[in-house]
Amino acid sequence: MDEVEVVVAHSERATLRVGDVFLKVDADQARIDAEVEAMSLAPVPTPEVLWRKPPVLAIAALPGTTLGRLGGPSTGSPAAWAAAGAAIRKLHEAPLPPLPPRPGRAGRSIVALAAELDDECEWLVTNGVLPADLVTRNRQVAEAALRPWTPAFTHGDLQIAHVFVDGDVVTGIIDWSEAGQGDPLYDLATFTLGHEEHLDDVIAGYGADIDLDVIHAWWSLRSLLAVRWLTEHGFDPFAPGCEVDVLRARM
Repeated sequence: MDEVEVVVAHSERATLRVGDVFLKVDADQARIDAEVEAMSLAPVPTPEVLWRKPPVLAIAALPGTTLGRLGGPSTGSPAAWAAAGAAIRKLHEAPLPPLPPRPGRAGRSIVALAAELDDECEWLVTNGVLPADLVTRNRQVAEAALRPWTPAFTHGDLQIAHVFVDGDVVTGIIDWSEAGQGDPLYDLATFTLGHEEHLDDVIAGYGADIDLDVIHAWWSLRSLLAVRWLTEHGFDPFAPGCEVDVLRARM
């Protein structure tokens, strides 16, 4: 009998694996509905939906392996990273999805993002979580992300652990719960967060001019906004190669 593996679990949702089946348990039915619709619309490989019985979504495992994870070693050839970049470009060029707004940051307004960023920076400094100079410097870097952008079909949480490859071929992208209309550079920044050494490969596959200052800005912005949430949900943003190290790299 296959064992039950807890892939990720926190107060908002949990994902379990039983053999070749992943079970996503989410109390937010709208989030599951949006994920299923996004997978049906995305012009890139996505997992097969096996069945749905709220609050559970069952999907099939993808072939291949991920390119790595935040805080861990990066894997895959430059060609594999470039193939991921090409898949991301294909997604961003697809027709805009008719998905309702989600709380993910890819589609947030500039005003809302700036207000959230200011609140989080104040919390980080007031509570002694991070040094003031580190927060101030990254808040300055993050400013470049707070600019007008043309909406695209974005994944919204495109961590490298969500992209699967077999050799140099992308076999699928998972976890579409934050998908919608958003800033395409947010996807690229999320995908390369903590793995700056592969940014050139990804951009080569993406095949378009990219404003690197905005990519760097999203690295800082995403990391500043993530520290409190990660800490409160049992994750460690201070682990080697993770969010706090990303912030330190901007000093």
